[in-house]
Amino acid sequence: MGYEETGRDRLIEQPSSGVPAAVLENVFDDPIHGEPGRDRIGVHVGWEIVLLIGLAALGWLLWRADSDVLRAANLRTLLVDLVGLGLLALAAGLSLRTAAPNLAIGPVAVAAALHYAEQGDRGLPSSIGPAVAVAAVGGLALALVVVVLHVPGWAASLAGAAGVVVYIERRSEPVLVQGNYDPGRNAGYLLAGFAAVAVLGGLFASIRAVRRLVGRYRPIADPARRRGVVAAVVTAAALVGSTVLAALAGVLLAANGDGPVTPTPGLEWTVVAIGVALLGGTSAYGRRGGVFGTLLAVGLVTVFSAYARTRGWTVSPWALGGVALGGGLLVTRLVETCGRPRTGSTDRPEPVSDGAISAGWSMQRPQPADNWPPSLPTPAAPQPVDPWRDPRWEDGPRRWDDGDR
Repeated sequence: MGYEETGRDRLIEQPSSGVPAAVLENVFDDPIHGEPGRDRIGVHVGWEIVLLIGLAALGWLLWRADSDVLRAANLRTLLVDLVGLGLLALAAGLSLRTAAPNLAIGPVAVAAALHYAEQGDRGLPSSIGPAVAVAAVGGLALALVVVVLHVPGWAASLAGAAGVVVYIERRSEPVLVQGNYDPGRNAGYLLAGFAAVAVLGGLFASIRAVRRLVGRYRPIADPARRRGVVAAVVTAAALVGSTVLAALAGVLLAANGDGPVTPTPGLEWTVVAIGVALLGGTSAYGRRGGVFGTLLAVGLVTVFSAYARTRGWTVSPWALGGVALGGGLLVTRLVETCGRPRTGSTDRPEPVSDGAISAGWSMQRPQPADNWPPSLPTPAAPQPVDPWRDPRWEDGPRRWDDGDR
């Protein structure tokens, strides 16, 4: 009985039959609905150089206008403001990377600032702990609504923001900060920690597998189609993390301020944070982003705000956020146009014979056993032969008048 090759055997032997390794890699890369291939990082590098040049120019202008802003206690206050805005930008960027923007981060920051202002005299752990715990629970509730119902993150978080604003509006007057914590004493450590988180997070998210994992919630064909359990878990973690980061930013900004905390809705800070994240190179569609972009964009906006104060300009947070958001949308178009995988990339999956591997997560089903082609072609049936004309019955030489001569 001869050996017959089965569909399983063909599947196992495909790698040795000349199939490129990129094809097998893309089997786990969701290339049917996603965009197979490696994202281009050069556009982020170029844009971050532009941000660096702008930050250096603004820093020089600030030094020329009032050099005291960059010295001693004023510098420490400026650095803490940078870290506070940076935490809000990280919160916005984290939710944007997962394609579920969290619009509640501004109101959450204001609510946490009000809570710290009222409870700061009880000590740092007792005042910050409850705020962070409530933010985590609220972020988890928001995440469950987004991933279980599979609804847009911006819509669900806007409803959550409305609930937080109701809490804020219970206070009609500004609240004096009761605590005596001075974050300026640790300004250098706070800046180093924020910079490390921002840069290392950007480096980690530039890895191809991590980038695709974080951006799996990004819509691909029908936005209402569920993207799987992995996408839901990653998106939920990002929403919880962004809400907690927003609460920490609110506490830090309240402790660093020299006046009372005003109970405002906080949506203007949402606009500023999302605008800064987009300006740093994070795509509004999710998944794509740079490495140093968030750090540089936060520094640019912070230094500009300080420069505007030295010149006596009154800049509304709405105006600042609107300009940053408008510029960030242009950066998003640049990133999406120049950052997507190259057309005809070698990482793009190729068709594989025998239906072993199809482009995507699915594989073609093997044919039923009774329909499989035989391993060798079946020979044609032999024609009947007259036994009396068989040459083996002739015991003498053939005649000269044989018809075959």
